[in-house]
Amino acid sequence: METVLDLLLIRFGLIAAGLVVLGLVLFAVVVSLRRRGKGHHVTTAARFATRVLDERDTRRGTRRGTRPGLGSRVAREALDRFEDR
Repeated sequence: METVLDLLLIRFGLIAAGLVVLGLVLFAVVVSLRRRGKGHHVTTAARFATRVLDERDTRRGTRRGTRPGLGSRVAREALDRFEDR
């Protein structure tokens, strides 16, 4: 039983580390594009991601009264904050 819990903990750690690295890479890409004056590429990509996630939620057949998925909400919030600047 202890071995199974150890493996689950290791798997969780690897997934969390992968997500952190992915977030840092995306942040570095966004910062470098904005420094080069190509921030519109970031906005275009965020709009595309929001649209794709919204379509995915629609295809899944979300029931009336339920909120959109987490990915869709995160992309929409990121786009709103980026456009405010």
